[in-house]
Amino acid sequence: RDYPERRHLPLQVRYRPHGATSFFAAALQRRLTVPTLWRGSDIPARPIKVGCAIGMLRKGRRMLRVGLTGGIGSGKSEVGRRLAARGAVLLDADKAARAVVEPGTPGLAQIAETFGPGVLREDGSLDRAKLAEIVFADDAARGTLNAIVHPLVHDHMRAAEEAAVEAAGDGAVIVHDVPLLAEGGRGKEFDLVIVVDVPPEVQVERLVRRGLAEDQARARMAAQATRDQRLAVADIVIDNSGTLEDLDRRVSDVWATLESRAHP
Repeated sequence: RDYPERRHLPLQVRYRPHGATSFFAAALQRRLTVPTLWRGSDIPARPIKVGCAIGMLRKGRRMLRVGLTGGIGSGKSEVGRRLAARGAVLLDADKAARAVVEPGTPGLAQIAETFGPGVLREDGSLDRAKLAEIVFADDAARGTLNAIVHPLVHDHMRAAEEAAVEAAGDGAVIVHDVPLLAEGGRGKEFDLVIVVDVPPEVQVERLVRRGLAEDQARARMAAQATRDQRLAVADIVIDNSGTLEDLDRRVSDVWATLESRAHP
């Protein structure tokens, strides 16, 4: 199938063909790289994820699983909210990460045991600012925290997805908002990966406006994947360096693409 280039928006989109049984049979025999439409970039196409192009079946239901990611300050959450407003089921990994470390959870108990009681507030809840001071200054500590939290978040998100698919029915577009998708090598889990992209200096400017010192902002950015690493896992790139009105138009265009893939 041919897909015309969408010239009216500065979107970068890779489309994968779908629907041919012989195509999937061939893909099982070898890794295939599909010719791409990737405007303004020399990033090569990733090998197609077999079976993803027409959506994944979960408990007999068809759905399109989308990974949404972006660096801190990129506006990923704004994109997620706009996709949800258009009909996507949004599953937020940040919210899941908070849920698995609520007071009384095994996750919080393990964090306190590992990093000490100083990361807890007087009411027994997690002092996120104190924990952030520790892990953003120490790669090993951050790796230890991720090893505790990530499996718990994964299980929480899987349960939430199963409930969402059951409620939404056939053709659901399930968007996983995952800040560390590139870092965790999770791109293969999704039918499509959307990366919200802005230049690093725009990230710094936005984070400083939120109240972070510039050195803190840069430290948090350095703790994440690089811009190139995120773009390397992207199927769709949304440039969010403009206005919210620009973002609305771009998200609408992306939503049209997602709907066409969910209902081939």
